[in-house]
Amino acid sequence: MRNQASFGRTDKGRDKSTRPARRGVHPALFYTMFALLLGGNGLLGTAFLLSPDISRLLNGQSEQVVQAYEDRIAQLRVEIDRLHSRSYAQAGDVNLQLQELAQQQEVLLEQHQLVRILVDKAGELGIEAATLSQPAQSDMPLAFLANPAIGGNPDIDATAAAVNQMMDETQFAMTSIAETAVARTDSIVAELSDLGIRVDLPAGEAGMGGPLLDAVDSSESSPMVDDANAVMEALLRYKAARDSIEGAPVHMPISGNYRRSSTFGNRTDPFTGNRAFHSGLDFAAASGTPVYSAGRGVVTFVGTRSGYGKVVEVTHDGGLVTRYAHLSGYLSKEGQRVSTGTPIAKVGSTGRSTGPHLHFEVRKGDSAINPKAFLDAGNRLSALLS
Repeated sequence: MRNQASFGRTDKGRDKSTRPARRGVHPALFYTMFALLLGGNGLLGTAFLLSPDISRLLNGQSEQVVQAYEDRIAQLRVEIDRLHSRSYAQAGDVNLQLQELAQQQEVLLEQHQLVRILVDKAGELGIEAATLSQPAQSDMPLAFLANPAIGGNPDIDATAAAVNQMMDETQFAMTSIAETAVARTDSIVAELSDLGIRVDLPAGEAGMGGPLLDAVDSSESSPMVDDANAVMEALLRYKAARDSIEGAPVHMPISGNYRRSSTFGNRTDPFTGNRAFHSGLDFAAASGTPVYSAGRGVVTFVGTRSGYGKVVEVTHDGGLVTRYAHLSGYLSKEGQRVSTGTPIAKVGSTGRSTGPHLHFEVRKGDSAINPKAFLDAGNRLSALLS
């Protein structure tokens, strides 16, 4: 019995000694993980706080480019001031060079102010100006001027070259804006002219006259100002051309789920089975689908017409009329001024119709014109502007 008891105690002791010891998380590992988690949360919070600034930095828009350009101009001004302050600037030739450099700096500042105005105006019209270069700090002669002990004697020629480069860049920016505005204006005028729509643009030059007198020296005008005025004139002409698109019936009169169920021209009549002329485009859609004005204009008819059922008509710039037929209801009234995309009616199946659809016509006087040419031109113009 004593041996058995002793044997039992030995087994219990053996079980305790062979059972694996429980191990907790090492303190160093725990604190490391906690520090990483805390740091990650801190970085995430900082990112949320600075997200607008980060977005602006990564966006690469013209405002950031212009701001960086202004910073370069400010740095050049600092450089020129430092050059003036150097003792060797008392030498005649060097002093003359610095005076010329200071004058160029003032011209650059004036030029940049003009370019900034033009860049802002072009941006409003959807024209992106040519990107001004942003050289690395090591490429700029004023990099070592912040610490003269590093760079040695300032290099006047390099500074003058930097000023000239920036003046060339601003001139290039003005040229690119003007070229883009002129090209887009010509494209709009060509598209609308093919549709018989006349585009009224501001005159290139206002009426002028007077006796022929000898020229006199004057600082009231300069080639730079004349160039800026020419660019602004190109932008104003482009704005007028772009505005004329809104008055032309070149936009889709329906959106959402629809399909083109019939084209313009001769077709098999769905009621008689004989050949007949179809004066518009048909867009099959669910009854009640909104119908939109295809361009800016005035609602000149709301009512019923024989064969058309319920009809809305809009008169646009130049006398073109768009007709929207087989409607189930009206969302406009006669005399109402509408813009492109204004809801004016709802799709239906009134009149001579086999099912709910929009019948869309473009008319000039008593004649129907193929609406496809207008909608195709609208697609091309939309791609041009975007």
